[in-house]
Amino acid sequence: MTQKQNSNVPAIIVCILLFGMISFVTNLASPMGDILKNQFHVANWMGTLGVLCNFIAYAVMGIPAGNLLQKKGYKFTALMAVVVGFTGVGIQTIAGLLEGNLAFGVYLLGAFVAGFSMCMLNIVVNPMLNKLGGGGNRGNQLVQVGGSFNSLMGTAVIFLTGVFVPSIVDAKISQVFPLMYIALAIFALAFVVILLTKIPENPAVEAKVEEKSQYGPMSFRHFVLGAVAIFIYVGVEVGIPNVLQKWLQNGGLQVESGAEAIAGTVTATYWLLMLVGRLLGAALGAKVSAKSMLTAVSAVGLCLVLGAILLSPATVVNLPVFKGTAGFGLAEVPVNAALLVLCGLCTSVMWGGIFNLAVEGLGKYTEKASGIFMALVCGGGILPFLQNAVVDWTGSYLVSYWVIVAGLAFLLFYALVGSKNVNKDIKVD
Repeated sequence: MTQKQNSNVPAIIVCILLFGMISFVTNLASPMGDILKNQFHVANWMGTLGVLCNFIAYAVMGIPAGNLLQKKGYKFTALMAVVVGFTGVGIQTIAGLLEGNLAFGVYLLGAFVAGFSMCMLNIVVNPMLNKLGGGGNRGNQLVQVGGSFNSLMGTAVIFLTGVFVPSIVDAKISQVFPLMYIALAIFALAFVVILLTKIPENPAVEAKVEEKSQYGPMSFRHFVLGAVAIFIYVGVEVGIPNVLQKWLQNGGLQVESGAEAIAGTVTATYWLLMLVGRLLGAALGAKVSAKSMLTAVSAVGLCLVLGAILLSPATVVNLPVFKGTAGFGLAEVPVNAALLVLCGLCTSVMWGGIFNLAVEGLGKYTEKASGIFMALVCGGGILPFLQNAVVDWTGSYLVSYWVIVAGLAFLLFYALVGSKNVNKDIKVD
């Protein structure tokens, strides 16, 4: 490692921590939905409003954040993302000190502000970490490390929520204060380190007068369908564990005690399998096409979710879990839950596959396409909201997974048919 890269080590470490914070703060919104539901005695769909606010922020901030990065550079955008993140989590923490409808509203405001930060971090951290590593294989390696830490933190926050909330019936926002304090401390540390570190920026280029074009990313059918696929994918990725944890905490487990801890562990396993899937996807990426990979995981995921809907919850399997005061051990879990957990292996590689297929052949329109993609991450809030509304309407958690089936069916269609570029007559250079 060169002396220049050595001087970047603190910033690299902070960037990897921020990679984790994206997943930590985002995934905290799902179990917080159960806490909101019980603390404020609201319906499932209202408990999901925190997730919705978090992801709707992407739709609002996606394109502005891209413009900010382009005009102000990596360091300024990263600092602003950290400040906004600290503010959002701070507002959520304040909500835990309040009572009644005011506390509920303040929490939702905090979730919305935190969503702005997650969007900004997603846009800036990937390229910034690549630059800090000097680009090339070293930069790509650091991005992969960041992605792995992202999955690890997503697993940890679900598990820790189950630990800090021993009884979901009596749950309160204040019980997860330790997690919020961790997030605030990391954001504060990140701000200081980034402020004191020299971040390599894009070299200045001469302004070019671009020819006005009647075309754009939305002129390509495979991109339009790919944008819809991204919207659906993020909703599927979040919706599967979101409703799974609610189901297990509210009667899905036939246990006398420790249901919250077991539910948290089972759901955390989904995110852990996403980490495994990403590592496998990275290893197979050079040998398997994006189309083949997306086709395979969409088909397998579809079969797993259909099995989870149709099989009887009376059939159980043993899974290693954390049982609260009883410590770690095996617990009987409905086979439906085990099948949904395995979906983590499938959802882990879908983002990359969809993105690669959707931007293939876009040429000069790729940058604008990326901004549109980031805005459509809002699907991660809208589909779980819809799924929880189905739970309230039907009274069945498993029936709500037909929403996921429809989403996976579209992803399979996109992989097989919709990803073909039928607009090759448009000039892209």
